Amino acid sequence: MKDSLATFLRHLSLEKDASPHTLRSYRSDLLEFAKYAGGGDADAWLRDVDTRVVRAYLTHLHARGLDAATVGRKLAAVRSWFRFLVRRGVLERNVAREVRGPRLPMKLVSFLPIDEAMSLLDAKAPDGPARARDAAVLELLYATGLRVSELASLDLGDLDRSQQTVRVLGKGRKERIVPYGSRAAGALGAYLAGRSAARGPLFANRRGGRLTVRSIHSIVRRRAAACGITRRVSPHTLRHTFATHLLDAGADLRMIQELLGHSSLSTTQRYTHVGADQLMRVYDAAHPRARAK
Repeated sequence: MKDSLATFLRHLSLEKDASPHTLRSYRSDLLEFAKYAGGGDADAWLRDVDTRVVRAYLTHLHARGLDAATVGRKLAAVRSWFRFLVRRGVLERNVAREVRGPRLPMKLVSFLPIDEAMSLLDAKAPDGPARARDAAVLELLYATGLRVSELASLDLGDLDRSQQTVRVLGKGRKERIVPYGSRAAGALGAYLAGRSAARGPLFANRRGGRLTVRSIHSIVRRRAAACGITRRVSPHTLRHTFATHLLDAGADLRMIQELLGHSSLSTTQRYTHVGADQLMRVYDAAHPRARAK
């Protein structure tokens, strides 16, 4: 049982192709649990972990003021680790699965209505060398619904300008092809016309290096403030806006799941929070007794 955590993390890296960010999160969460449960360098302590220890750990996390989502994530990490150890014959049963996790509140995703989204995209940025790049960043975020990390990791070779598609490597290293429309194509064309490089990152900084996730957040935040949007707007807001506008226009939920790169349809179903006007339009059009003839 020695070094079972290192073996589990190696399994996630080599067999599950987990990202470095995922590996860091698992390692941090599981080391925290091991410290609480009295784990030492040897792994014999794992045999003494039962449901009472796991429940006490959750109580400890709640007492620290952590929210339900964070507590649930840490419990999920312990469950995954123990499941791995059961499959390897190290533990007899996964006691963490026998402990009920916290009930997560249903959170509605934040998105921009169409008028605000158009205002954000159409607002003129200050003149400068980054103007065309920033416009292309915003247009592609809204046109594809990419995660900010996915956008930042794009290379020039991932773009097929003739087909107006982009090849994306998402969570779990899963590849998908996402189309984009004419407005994004125009913005990309204007930006790439000023680029001399034939390879390397799609979105580059002034030094030619890859644009960071933090920089993309700043681009979105500055543009939102410049056009008078007072709410907090992030790249993820544009991802939610992309999905919500597609759904409101009648797009199939399965198609949206594929475009977003969700592994589970239940994740995509968060976007079924269409507004009352949309619900009434569908009701009036579909129900035989909705309106008088």
